[in-house]
Amino acid sequence: MTKVVVSCGALALHVRRIAARRGWDLDVRPVPPELHNRPERIRAAVEEAAAGDDAVVAYAHCGADLDGFARLPGAHCYEVYGAAHEPATYFLTDFLVRSFDRVVWRGLGLDRRPELRDDYFRNYERCVWLAQEPTPELRAIAENAAARLGLPLEVRETGDAGLERALERLLGEGGC
Repeated sequence: MTKVVVSCGALALHVRRIAARRGWDLDVRPVPPELHNRPERIRAAVEEAAAGDDAVVAYAHCGADLDGFARLPGAHCYEVYGAAHEPATYFLTDFLVRSFDRVVWRGLGLDRRPELRDDYFRNYERCVWLAQEPTPELRAIAENAAARLGLPLEVRETGDAGLERALERLLGEGGC
């Protein structure tokens, strides 16, 4: 029986890869990752993607009201990649590295108002890339992103095992 997983767009590719590797029969329905900039809109997008089907949600809390949905644990998806609450740390995942210009730079309006960078990022002391599938190309992009934010980069090779364990719990023992 196919299980519906409404996923944050930032996690959907990894959810699909894990499902394929594990042989889980999932219908992964992503919602736009840009909703993180407007968490009050996440619930409506999740409900629309679920389309009335019994769904679990591959989102952590992320500032959204997802009461009534089974979802990933934690305040944000970084926790499934092994990050704890780390003050003054700006996290990147592979998705955010790949989509930095669209989701972060343009998403925050820094392409139009670069002077806002210091307002947005003044309280950050470092940028940590939680690397699921690190490559030299992604590392170069992550280094560029951190430099644009004016932050030193730390790389933590995390893989996707934490997300896989969280999905397994979310879907029930053994996945599907």
